[in-house]
Amino acid sequence: MKSVIFFDSINISVPGREIFRRLGYRKGITRIGEDQKELIEDYIEYALSLIHLRGAGRRISIKEKSFSNIVLSNGIAFKSKGLSKMIGDCEEIILMGATAGDDVIESIRGDTEANQLARGVVLDAVASEMVDASLDWIVDYFNRDLRRENKRLTKNRFSAGYGDFILENQKVIYDILQLERIGIQINENYILTPEKSVTAVAGIQSRFSDTGRESESE
Repeated sequence: MKSVIFFDSINISVPGREIFRRLGYRKGITRIGEDQKELIEDYIEYALSLIHLRGAGRRISIKEKSFSNIVLSNGIAFKSKGLSKMIGDCEEIILMGATAGDDVIESIRGDTEANQLARGVVLDAVASEMVDASLDWIVDYFNRDLRRENKRLTKNRFSAGYGDFILENQKVIYDILQLERIGIQINENYILTPEKSVTAVAGIQSRFSDTGRESESE
């Protein structure tokens, strides 16, 4: 099992189209005035000034696996038919986690209390899309290294709480990745804070394999 790699600063392009889509806008369907668009873009810029993306990832070998169970080289077992299906014939996995930080969450909370709901909604959408995009960035980071081994990560990834991969697994991932090092906490209900924090699992496959292409994504 390799050491955790920490990413203290993740710099990504702003997923503008995805942000507007999350806000309910559809190109060619939803009409938006120029003034409203400028206001939203101002809110997006403000949100970006508050978001500080950090992440972590770890490569771990699989010791044994079955139809509904995956045992890692460190002895930890994940019980999930959905995860096992996605992993397929992979012999290793990548655990990953990321956060948008505290500042944007504090601002969203403040906007809600001040009844500035419009800006709060935009900030929430930006933080959600940015932290999702940071996982894509981590995937790309590992794929660059894996390319030398003629390997890649599965197209899809699984998060604790999705399907039959129960939320309690989030604590296992949290501990393995030492996510407290990047400012993430976890409560007794296995919920991460700050709110815009995520974890996921992806398999490492041969570049010529189709493993994971038909499984459900995060």
